[in-house]
Amino acid sequence: MEKLLDSVMDIGEQMLISGAEVHRVEDSIKRIFDAYGTKRTDVFIITSSIVVTIHTDDKAYTQTRRITETSTDYENLHKLNELSRSICKHKYSDNEIKKQLAEIAKCKKYPLWLEFICYAVISGAFTLFFGGGITESAVSFIIGALVRFVILLCDKTVKNKIFCKFVSAFIATSLAFIALRLDFIATVDKVIIGNIMTLIPGIGLTTALKDLLVGDSIAGLLRTIEACITALAIAAGYFAVAFITGGAI
Repeated sequence: MEKLLDSVMDIGEQMLISGAEVHRVEDSIKRIFDAYGTKRTDVFIITSSIVVTIHTDDKAYTQTRRITETSTDYENLHKLNELSRSICKHKYSDNEIKKQLAEIAKCKKYPLWLEFICYAVISGAFTLFFGGGITESAVSFIIGALVRFVILLCDKTVKNKIFCKFVSAFIATSLAFIALRLDFIATVDKVIIGNIMTLIPGIGLTTALKDLLVGDSIAGLLRTIEACITALAIAAGYFAVAFITGGAI
């Protein structure tokens, strides 16, 4: 049972890292242990920690996991959900669970070049959406790709999501003002808005609201606070450049 607990904790950890709601992870862990016939399962999860205690006929087992980073990978989350359901149905051994987890980990991720293209296209499209012209959209397209490069550098060095958002907003705004000063664009606001839209923590805030609605108040509040601080960091990045340049638009 101890080895099974370790394997199930691996599933819960990967689900939380992939961006799952706290309620989803708690429910998956409880259902798995219910399928294996444990007398009681106590699960406590917040955005940075998982604590699980299972009770058998003669003994209790407890394990804690510290979550240091999270992302958004719904493809990986979908596979982990399918694995959880399959475990409940077939009652795999701990070795089989670890084997399938390893197979999920080996699955191909989206290539980095595609992420650059997506950031560029989204930035350019939002610039058009908010009323920018073709020239502004083209500039925003280039800046969007550069913003993804900045995020990549931050992930490999600082590894602080909030600081990364500040730096990304600062760089995006700076490049927009440089394009304005070089007369590539007539106005800078639409370019800035288009690139900031790629940084807005929309998924994080949505997940926070889901947690709050199902009663996971602590996790919901933590994610809401994180999303608000991230939004403030983005605004601070813009304000810093606007203050340095005198706010000329």
